[in-house]
Amino acid sequence: MPAQKRSRRLGSLLALLFTVALAAVIYTQRQAIYDYSRLYNYQAPDKVAAIATATTMTDKAKHVFYVNRPELQGKDSFNQSCPDNGGEQTIVLGCYQSPQAGIYLFKVDDPELKGVEEVTAAHEMLHGVYDRLSTSERQRIDGLLQDYYVNLQDERLKTIFEAYKKSEPNDLPNEMHSIFGTEVANLPPALESYYKQYFSDRQKVVMFASQYQGAFSSRKDAIAQYDAQLQSLKISIEASQTQLEDQSQSITTQRQELNRLLANGDTASYNSQVDSFNAKVRQYNASLAEVKLQINQYNDVVEKRNALAVETQNLAQQLNSRLQTQTAQ
Repeated sequence: MPAQKRSRRLGSLLALLFTVALAAVIYTQRQAIYDYSRLYNYQAPDKVAAIATATTMTDKAKHVFYVNRPELQGKDSFNQSCPDNGGEQTIVLGCYQSPQAGIYLFKVDDPELKGVEEVTAAHEMLHGVYDRLSTSERQRIDGLLQDYYVNLQDERLKTIFEAYKKSEPNDLPNEMHSIFGTEVANLPPALESYYKQYFSDRQKVVMFASQYQGAFSSRKDAIAQYDAQLQSLKISIEASQTQLEDQSQSITTQRQELNRLLANGDTASYNSQVDSFNAKVRQYNASLAEVKLQINQYNDVVEKRNALAVETQNLAQQLNSRLQTQTAQ
């Protein structure tokens, strides 16, 4: 074989090997290359950076967070970025677009709901983290999450996960991964160690969650107390009204007897019953005044209870990106 021909074949083989090697490098490093392209010249907006700091995201967590170019959005933009709120079942309002294609956070300005944006950001960042886990690591973490879930005592979280079982059963481990990491204060050591990769102080995230959830739970507890008070007052009022009816009937019967005695000229018998009759009337009037006070108290509690219910509804509406203000004609 001529040397020139052998040289051309060797050159072609080397070129092929280089191409294959380059393709292999690109494939194995595709995530790093994608991340580089997303982070090149990227500067997180001040509010986004502040959230990352407030939630104590580590550099590793910030990397995932910023790769997804997080945005705080108002209702219209959020609804376009997150149809159906990303399928979320929890109070956290945001969505993560897989794979690593964006994190969108619903802007909530009500000071009583401070913490929503921070927990949303941490929650969605953890979805991005879960998306990146290797098969073996995901299996390990899923096992830890499932072990904790089996003994879960939090009724609120149980209700949330039951909803996921029905609507998105395949996403349950993913949601556990985000919810446990942001809303549960005390986790088993293995999970705490795992989440330390992403939060230098995870309890601050949990504190944010407790803070805004407390705006609802405190009102819910107060409404329950009002309802119990109303039930007790209702029973007392009904019992007093029954007693009043009996007293009224007794007074009516005695009044009829007194009128009969007076009509028959039996003054002595009439006079002997006047004092007892007047005592019954005084007792009746006192009981009636007490019932009126109870009814006023009942109405006052109803007013307070309903005002609190309206507050709760208004707060819930602040977390509903689907509600739009209507304009008058």
